[in-house]
Amino acid sequence: MPTQEEQLVMAGDEAEVVLTAPAFTSVVNHIVDVTLAEIMNSKPDEAEKRERLYNHYRAIADVVNTLKQRVEVRDQIRSQGDTSQEEQGL
Repeated sequence: MPTQEEQLVMAGDEAEVVLTAPAFTSVVNHIVDVTLAEIMNSKPDEAEKRERLYNHYRAIADVVNTLKQRVEVRDQIRSQGDTSQEEQGL
């Protein structure tokens, strides 16, 4: 069974694959563009609609930010490993 650190590195690797996939980027950008356009084109009395759209946008942003965070954690783990190897003279 992998250690917690190994699991975090694997999660970061998987997240990077998703983030760098052109299809994922294309879909996320499309959803964001459509959502923001709908917000901008909403009528002043459509506050509930804007709130729903904003929450939709935030959910997409949270997914992307979570994936980015996993990559950052992986990179930190790897850099700590590189630092400890240098200290040991390896």
